[in-house]
Amino acid sequence: MAKFLVEVLGCALPVREDNNNMPQTPHSAGGYNKNLYQAKEEVYSGLYYHDNNLASGSLEALIRHLLPTLDYYPDRTYTFTFLLSSRLFIRPHELMSKVCHMCVEQQRLCDPQADKIRLRKMAPKILQLLTEWTETFPYDFRDERMMRSLKELTHRLSTGDEIYRKAVSQLSQGLIRRLTVLSQYQEALVKINATAAERLAVLKAKPQAAIHRDIMSICNDPFTVAQQLTHIELERLSYIGPEEFVQAFVQKDPVDNDKSHFSDHKKAANLEAYVDWFNRLSYLVATEICMPMKKKQRARLLDFFIDVARECFNIGNFNSLMAIISGMNTGPVSRLKKTWSKVKTAKFDILEHQMDPSGNFYNYRTALRGATQRSVTANSSREKIVIPFFSLLIKDIYFLNEGCANRLHNGQVNFQKLWELAKQVSEFMSWKSVECPFDKDRKILHYLLTAPVYTEDALYLASYESEGPDNNMDKDRWKSLRSTLLNRAST
Repeated sequence: MAKFLVEVLGCALPVREDNNNMPQTPHSAGGYNKNLYQAKEEVYSGLYYHDNNLASGSLEALIRHLLPTLDYYPDRTYTFTFLLSSRLFIRPHELMSKVCHMCVEQQRLCDPQADKIRLRKMAPKILQLLTEWTETFPYDFRDERMMRSLKELTHRLSTGDEIYRKAVSQLSQGLIRRLTVLSQYQEALVKINATAAERLAVLKAKPQAAIHRDIMSICNDPFTVAQQLTHIELERLSYIGPEEFVQAFVQKDPVDNDKSHFSDHKKAANLEAYVDWFNRLSYLVATEICMPMKKKQRARLLDFFIDVARECFNIGNFNSLMAIISGMNTGPVSRLKKTWSKVKTAKFDILEHQMDPSGNFYNYRTALRGATQRSVTANSSREKIVIPFFSLLIKDIYFLNEGCANRLHNGQVNFQKLWELAKQVSEFMSWKSVECPFDKDRKILHYLLTAPVYTEDALYLASYESEGPDNNMDKDRWKSLRSTLLNRAST
């Protein structure tokens, strides 16, 4: 995980926004005002409110606030927020164990018959809470301890009542279906990555014998390629669990003295796979451009990828757009001055301006807001597409997490911070739920996912072979790369 964070946070960090300028939600009207807790507060069962908004509370009180009673059911926004961020303080299987214990204790009365009646009244509400948990955070239940607690509680709820037995069965089947689909996706990723590695190994073993094929030999229509990139983006987005954004940065809660705490946390595997895809696309673009020996073909590919990037922008696919721009701005590509001289760069300049990092990516954020507004009022599925520049989204959440304490000076959980985390993640949830409206082209998809991608050293060697070095330093590097890479290929 440390390696992943370095990769994501190691480039062009955005300026941390002043806390008072953070976006507000109806649940965080007080924002991050440091004087908030000097103002008058309302306290209710260990929960602290400010201006009728939940501001803080003990972990125990927040867990109790999650549990339904005969005359209370938690707001869905609260349920999402707490289940999302509670892992900053307690492991999901420990939370589930507490929930089960509290639910059982809540029903236990002196009279067994009254206990049974009370359970029957409470069962629908508890099942609704479990349904929300399993539907929104199904990956939590890959833990056997979670499944054991879930089975114990649902068995108690369904005992002796046919209606609730059916509801429990539907809940269990839905959860198993989601986890099965996830496993199939992760197995498919392993196969795709293995195929890509095999193709690269073949190219390295017989570079002269290999017939170079570029993306334009597969499809020379930039609009179609942009559509297929959007397919990949939306599929990979759809498998990222909302909790992965929190787990990517989770650290041991200082209040907890258990040294083994969080040692069994799953990694944010789907989030990492998505970042890997961005890196692959960037290097694929650079590889495609650097490989051809003829300047004319390299220039054609530059023009082509500029058009693909522009179509990605029009679609609302900002992640592919940024990956393509990054690939074209790598050292091996940007140094090809003779090739660039054959390209009309006006369109590329416009795209670079849109993704300019200055002003904390002001231009991009403006375009993202426009795409988001278009999505809200969309009449067609195509207009609903919003695929954010993902690394920047992660950095925003990282700075929000780092810039505000999990607990207040009195040890209370800072729930205003949790509201803000939930706001950012819930917006992502709406983006990732969009179905891709474009037809799939499996031939193009296969190429984009498995075509050989060069390392930076191999790209520089190919770049120097195409257009010789400009200075003595580059000449020395060229000689060193030739010696190192060519000798490595012959052994």
